Amino acid sequence: MNLSLFIARRYLVSKKSHNAINIISGVALGGIAIGTMALIIVLSAFNGISDLVRSLYNSFGADVQITVAKGKTFIPNGPKFENIKHIEGVKYFNEVMQDKALLKYNDQQTLAVLKGVSNDFRPMTQFDTLMREGSFALQKGSLDYGVFGRGIGNQLNIGQTNADYYSITCYAPKRGLQSSPNPSDAITEKHLFPAGLFSINDDFDYRYVIVSLPFARQLFDYQDSSVTSVEIGLAKGANLDDVKQKIKQTLGDDYVVKDRFEQNELLFRTLKTEKLLTFIILALVMIIATFNIVGSLSMLILEKEKDINILWNMGADMRDIRRIFLYEGMLITFAGAGIGLVLGTLVCLIQIKFKLIHFSQGFVVDAYPVTLQLTDYLSIFAAVLVIGFLSSWYPVRVFASRGTVKST
Repeated sequence: MNLSLFIARRYLVSKKSHNAINIISGVALGGIAIGTMALIIVLSAFNGISDLVRSLYNSFGADVQITVAKGKTFIPNGPKFENIKHIEGVKYFNEVMQDKALLKYNDQQTLAVLKGVSNDFRPMTQFDTLMREGSFALQKGSLDYGVFGRGIGNQLNIGQTNADYYSITCYAPKRGLQSSPNPSDAITEKHLFPAGLFSINDDFDYRYVIVSLPFARQLFDYQDSSVTSVEIGLAKGANLDDVKQKIKQTLGDDYVVKDRFEQNELLFRTLKTEKLLTFIILALVMIIATFNIVGSLSMLILEKEKDINILWNMGADMRDIRRIFLYEGMLITFAGAGIGLVLGTLVCLIQIKFKLIHFSQGFVVDAYPVTLQLTDYLSIFAAVLVIGFLSSWYPVRVFASRGTVKST
């Protein structure tokens, strides 16, 4: 057995002549445990919120989005797009026509983004899981229907009780019309019935209305097969990077191909940055907590000056003596980190199992989401060990020096 480690373990558990050393050592261990526990809980809670935000955005978007490099619309016909449909891993091909329109319902009116979608949109996004009232239907017989964000539904005072009797009027400017003596000639007007309300978050609930692709083309004055984008849904297990690269090679530089991350790049970068800053702030708090290790080891070295001299006269070199107190500090760090990891994990598991912290009614989830990640454990443990090592190294280098030894 390593002699320095053996002596350090004895020093850790043995009663000191000065009770203050025991208290300071306990405070140091407790501070590290509490700091480590806080890191696990906060980062896991942050992971849960980040995963929730990603799932909400993913439920509305697609794995891959294709837009035109120049201009606003394009026609997704021809051999290139037919080849895309047959790329291995491509399961859904959703054509989209999207633009802004003015909606009027009785005395209420609001601006909204109408997203016209094809038949692949519903199975690709599993949009039924987002419905809060009514059902997902874009056409019933000869009547056009739309699925409204809950926020827009509230602004227009849409109710399912009278949805089949009162239509919503949609207005959009006609393309290419310079001027007209009759203002109504410059506006396209169409009518839409509300089929239901969906809810994701305010970014979508107060902005989007889902309509059929033919309805959107007629409202926005596109008589051909034009689209503003094409959304690609992948089969389960498909390699996103490979499919994206094949689509780029097929279409060339005339089109822009984006994956989920690139479609919401600012959002995902913000989430990563916030998590990193949270980790750094809590690590700084941990550094303050480890100051107790400096005081504990400094006092222990002074108390054990007689033992140090005995070891020195018995032939131990200063490197071995320093290791004793360095190991002492690291044992305190290991014990505190281990206890903190266990306690933090237990708190997170209790929240996952029993949902003790709830959200207000009407939120997309009923309890605060928590996600445990192995990378967090590794990074936290490594950070605590580095901080503990530096806190232990300073008093060992300063106090456990040759000047402390008195030859006999």
